Amino acid sequence: MRVPTLAPAYVGGVQLIAYASRRLLGERARQDLLRSCSTNVDNLEAGRYGTLATSALLVEEPMELPYALLLLAVLGCAEYAHGAWWAAGVFLFGHVGATLLVYGGLRAGRPSPATRSALDVGTSYGLYATLGALTSALPPGPLRAGARIALLALAAKPLLRPERTFTDAGHFTALGLGLGVATAVDYRSDRNR
Repeated sequence: MRVPTLAPAYVGGVQLIAYASRRLLGERARQDLLRSCSTNVDNLEAGRYGTLATSALLVEEPMELPYALLLLAVLGCAEYAHGAWWAAGVFLFGHVGATLLVYGGLRAGRPSPATRSALDVGTSYGLYATLGALTSALPPGPLRAGARIALLALAAKPLLRPERTFTDAGHFTALGLGLGVATAVDYRSDRNR
């Protein structure tokens, strides 16, 4: 039986960094740290591609307990179902893939200076991708299809608001990438039967 270890270490590490930076750094130094690790247009355009990794390790504020537990549950279930490397790979694929796709869309749309330098750190793109990919662990049939449709509907809802943000588009994109992984897993499972 697999016991998830990477998921609790990651969630705990992100929380620890958030609490430590809040407690040990002044507000200006903390903001400078967050901005230097942000995957905003300005940083990526300047070639700061290391932010693709560092942005997944930082959150603006310590995660609230319900969100932290959801993140832990989704990553832990993915690790249990498919292994730690698979879960980490899907998380990073979703985080980096959605970030780069949103970045491309923003550059094409000539964003405002505020959007170009927006603070963009966190775990949500990886969470959405992992959640989408995890649907492959559901039994084939109506439950799996229904879960995928429900997740797409929930992720699409913020895009229908007039005040939508690039983060809303990123969540939808990350979920789509995760569902793509799930479809590949389904296909592979069907071929091995």
